[in-house]
Amino acid sequence: MKTALLHYWLTNLRGGEKVLAEFCRMFPDADIFTHAYNRERTGEPFASHRVFETAIAHLPGARKSCQKYLPLMPGALRKLDLSGYDLLLSSESGPVKGIRKPAGAVHICYCHTPMRYLWDMYEDYYRTAGPAGKLAMRLFREPLRRYDRASADAVDHFIANSHFVAERIQRIYGRESTVIHPPADVAFFREGNYEKKGYFLFVGQLIDYKRPDLAVEACRKGNRRLIVAGDGPLKERLAAGADGRISFVGRAEGENLRRLYAEAEALLFPGVEDFGIVPVEAQAAGTPVIALGRGGALETVTEKTGLFFPEPTAESLCGALEEFDTRDFAPETLKQHAEAFSTEKFRSRMKEFLLRTVPGAVL
Repeated sequence: MKTALLHYWLTNLRGGEKVLAEFCRMFPDADIFTHAYNRERTGEPFASHRVFETAIAHLPGARKSCQKYLPLMPGALRKLDLSGYDLLLSSESGPVKGIRKPAGAVHICYCHTPMRYLWDMYEDYYRTAGPAGKLAMRLFREPLRRYDRASADAVDHFIANSHFVAERIQRIYGRESTVIHPPADVAFFREGNYEKKGYFLFVGQLIDYKRPDLAVEACRKGNRRLIVAGDGPLKERLAAGADGRISFVGRAEGENLRRLYAEAEALLFPGVEDFGIVPVEAQAAGTPVIALGRGGALETVTEKTGLFFPEPTAESLCGALEEFDTRDFAPETLKQHAEAFSTEKFRSRMKEFLLRTVPGAVL
């Protein structure tokens, strides 16, 4: 079965790209179609596959910041020819599912979320955009929404990365979906022998919707140590309002990230995420999670592996930190819970789904 893997843009290696990397392992002979590919930023996962870019890739700065060309993407997709492919498997939170499907092919869309900046989080993105960004969002929101809804009609089967996203798919596209949670490298984060170092941890991009400001403010008010592992446009402002108990270490990866997780008292997860791989990684390292009680965290954190705070305020998070002081969490229980989100579980569920839905599939 000739397979095409579709992804909105390959300019970083984050959660969506890690799902695509698993698809590449499942389909080692598949070709990849995307708007722009930056091998320096994404590393090796896709290097052994043929990667086809749209015309977007040749526009100034597209391989570093593809999103600014969003209004041009539907037209660029129409110029791609996928004749001869039997299976289209898209990894989607952008406009790539609108690609033309060859006659007789099956299109399965693994949806990380309908585009947040067009739908549920439009106001949040609009508020933080610059003057040119605000103008573009006003001009193109409705045409892109119409395109997004229409492109969903060409998908044969939707997979959602969480029940939270499945509700969005139903509400926005009017489509049912099967929930298959994305993979985490549980085996890697389980390894090692570490001791707790008395700090709390925030991991992620320092951007508005992830709410690193809540973690910083709550720890400042509670006189608690916090390590912030991540970079982004909010870093300078957050650092200016912090004190000596709050450290900014930049983006962490590999052994450094594993150690940060394992030595933390708890991970602070104050934003609303579609799924959120970070809490799974922390639990795999034996560290509990203190999360806002909304979004994908409700599917990855339990009362035995963490606790929730109800409101997106520093005061609400401070209350959860005080409750955390009275609780005990067993590291082995945390690690066992994380196994439900392992790469092996993901591959098994994907294979079962594909064998059930794609005529003639052999995996």
